[in-house]
Amino acid sequence: MTYLAYYKEIIKLGLPILVGQLGMIAVGFADNIMVGNYSTDALASASFVNNVFNIALMLCLGFTYGLTPLIGALYASKRQEDIGATLRRGLKINLIFSLAVTAAMFVLYLNLDRLGQPKELLPMIRTYYLIYLAGVVPVAVFNVFAQWSYALRGTTMPMVIIMIANCINVLGNYMLISGHLGAPELGLTGAGLSTLLARVLCPIAIIAVFAFRRGWEGYRRGFMGRGGVSIEGRRIFRTSLPVGLQMSMETGSFSIACVMAGWLGKIELGAFQILLIVGTLGFCIYYSMGTSVSVMVANAAGKGDHVLMRRIGWAGYMVILSFAAVSSIIFIIFGKDLIGLFSDDEAVTTLAIAQILPLVLYQLGDATQITFANALRGTSHVMPMLWIAFVSYLIVGIPATYLLGFTARLGLYGIYLSFSVSLFLAGGLFMYFFLKNTRHIPRPNS
Repeated sequence: MTYLAYYKEIIKLGLPILVGQLGMIAVGFADNIMVGNYSTDALASASFVNNVFNIALMLCLGFTYGLTPLIGALYASKRQEDIGATLRRGLKINLIFSLAVTAAMFVLYLNLDRLGQPKELLPMIRTYYLIYLAGVVPVAVFNVFAQWSYALRGTTMPMVIIMIANCINVLGNYMLISGHLGAPELGLTGAGLSTLLARVLCPIAIIAVFAFRRGWEGYRRGFMGRGGVSIEGRRIFRTSLPVGLQMSMETGSFSIACVMAGWLGKIELGAFQILLIVGTLGFCIYYSMGTSVSVMVANAAGKGDHVLMRRIGWAGYMVILSFAAVSSIIFIIFGKDLIGLFSDDEAVTTLAIAQILPLVLYQLGDATQITFANALRGTSHVMPMLWIAFVSYLIVGIPATYLLGFTARLGLYGIYLSFSVSLFLAGGLFMYFFLKNTRHIPRPNS
């Protein structure tokens, strides 16, 4: 295959994931526009809860991602019953893990008043937090089955479910935030309830498809324990935990930055949330293509083809860099208009517009770390991801955020500027270990 063929395959596989992600971005945009136009207090409260929960959600999502390389390698050998058995064990492990995360987040709920947020926002934050908490387990269950489907190169089915759920979410927001179509006006609480409904419907739908779709009898036999050999639980855990911790530490650095933005005031907190949602446009596009890179690398790993693994990694990097360039151009040209959609508070929008340059700057670092984190995930050699994330996002990233935001007195501009520091460092380290793990070492007798 030529590199052009790899580009086409990566985009073809990643496009349905991208459509689903763009749908989620659209819902995020609609959610924050409606909440922001409802009140600045609601926007600031949503910003805090969303960013705090991003750590928990990314931890659970990343933990499900550990199944992709394992199932992808089995798929290369067409072992349906073994895949079903591995899915069953992976689901059990992820249920236990997501319940533990839910318990930890409830402990944090009991200490919300100690996080230095504006006191007048705490009642709104507490209600929204509890509703969000109820959605952690459903998100994990859906993504276990979604990662199974992605590993089989079936990226369309989860996309359709996500799009339907997104439509329900937007309709619920319209009805419940401001009280339309005869529904009560619940403000931020209404936004939380509509999101929870969508998150509960997603696992119900994907499990129903798994249970009744023709041609998947082999997967179901393995899943029900009537055949197949599961990959041992310890191996699933060892592959899943580093990915989950890597993603949660990355997200955690952003969430701690959100807390620091709250120290500056509710105007800065509202502006931070707007920029985070706008920046998600790039992240979700890159991660969609990164997921297809991970699946293709996993399939190549199942065949033991190191050369193919590297070629897929570099091809994916070129594709994702191209999307990063397009995203940056969109932010530069249309950033002011995008930001203006989220709030009619001139102080919030003016501050957010001033941060477009550091937002654009970190797109290259984000594209690099996403490409090679996913490529490394596809190899199943994921332990380096743990310490790379720890050093890049926690040891370097969080102090850089404080130093640039407060010590250097750059405020919100410095907070956003610090993201480039951690993302570029992580990207370089992920690239190094991917190349190291895919280096072909000839056997002595070859």
